[in-house]
Amino acid sequence: MFFTIGRNSDLITPMSYLIDLMIINLFAYFLPINLVEAILFHGYISLCWVVIAFKIEFYVIHRYTKVTHILRLLFVQFVFFFLILYAFIGFFKQPNMSRLALAQYAGLVMLVVASVKFISYVLLMRYRETYHGNTRKVVVIGDNKKTAQLIKVFDERVEYGYKFIRQFCPREPTFQLHECFLFLVRNSIDEIYCSVSELKNEEIAELINFADNNLKTIKFLPDNKNIYSKKLKLEYYDYLPILSLRDIPLHDPLNALLKRSFDVVFSLFVIFGLLIWIAPILAILIRLESKGPIFFIQRRTGLDNKEFQCFKFRSMAMNRNADQVQAGKNDMRVTTIGKFIRKTSIDELPQFYNVLFGNMSVVGPRPHMLKHTDEYANKVDKYMLRHFVKPGITGLAQVRGYRGEIEHDMDIQGRIKFDIFYIENWSFFLDLKIILQTVLNMFKGEEKAY
Repeated sequence: MFFTIGRNSDLITPMSYLIDLMIINLFAYFLPINLVEAILFHGYISLCWVVIAFKIEFYVIHRYTKVTHILRLLFVQFVFFFLILYAFIGFFKQPNMSRLALAQYAGLVMLVVASVKFISYVLLMRYRETYHGNTRKVVVIGDNKKTAQLIKVFDERVEYGYKFIRQFCPREPTFQLHECFLFLVRNSIDEIYCSVSELKNEEIAELINFADNNLKTIKFLPDNKNIYSKKLKLEYYDYLPILSLRDIPLHDPLNALLKRSFDVVFSLFVIFGLLIWIAPILAILIRLESKGPIFFIQRRTGLDNKEFQCFKFRSMAMNRNADQVQAGKNDMRVTTIGKFIRKTSIDELPQFYNVLFGNMSVVGPRPHMLKHTDEYANKVDKYMLRHFVKPGITGLAQVRGYRGEIEHDMDIQGRIKFDIFYIENWSFFLDLKIILQTVLNMFKGEEKAY
């Protein structure tokens, strides 16, 4: 139906699921197919539809997807859906169901879903072509037959929504990667397309590092040159093959919806089950020991390198260095009640409000102070990759021992290693495992929880 069209369109695919589920259930309700177990039938067809769609990636439609690919998806989806419809009769022993009405139902559902899918596809294409909305700014590095074909695709296929900005020619004597990087940053380029045949291995490595550290998407025009021993994703723009280097699970709208739904439910559970009664008690204890606000609010770096206000229970006496210096071992600024809530991680509980507001997730890379983001972005390779997803209250790095104060370079390097692994290998069950380990660590105590 609708599409995966970019990082800011996370709700489109889940909405597509919901609308299609409404269609298949409404037709089942109004058509005379002699339903005896109506609730069972609606639950059965809804579950089977979602499972089939997820398996064949029915809702993964990109801006460059061809009509023939959509037709193939529709054919596969409805072949399996037709089979599971008739399987319902035998599996649940429903001899009174009308086979003819069931066939009419399947045909009407296929017609309506296909129509909505193609109308949405065409409207979005026309929107890009006519109003130049939903565009991605791109540059091309390389000057050969393949890059010329790619630029021609960008210029002629306006409905794809790619805005070609500039071409860089590595073979020119004046070409410098540094100047290319400056241009990419100054002009807020979204995607970089590189011809591998015109670049040295060292230049490819620099480009990949730059893209990782500046939240840019990098893609390659393939040739017989070895790029990297990574899992590459092959896509086609018109008939031109393109290689994508990194695939992030949480950029899939369905995965993002699953994670967000869990975040909302879990944060509401903590807020109304724990914070609602523990906050007044802590407020009294904090104010009795030292003057100042109950909550400590600090600006930190979040998704896509955007700032947000991170909430914590105040665990220190009021001081001017709170936004500049991390708490260390035996830190004199930490109050008596502060030592307890920091040791048990209770000071982090107000961040469930951040989760509810959408600034954070329950699990993800820990957000850093703005000062540390600026410092480590220039110091630690691939540091900025951690901002491809929302920061978390807890994370893989934290349960693996990389929490608290950063004393040595190996501390931040280890943290980034686990953060990147989490981003590239996210799963819902990995989140559950991290949450369980975090709870266990709270009771066991952690060496750097001070």
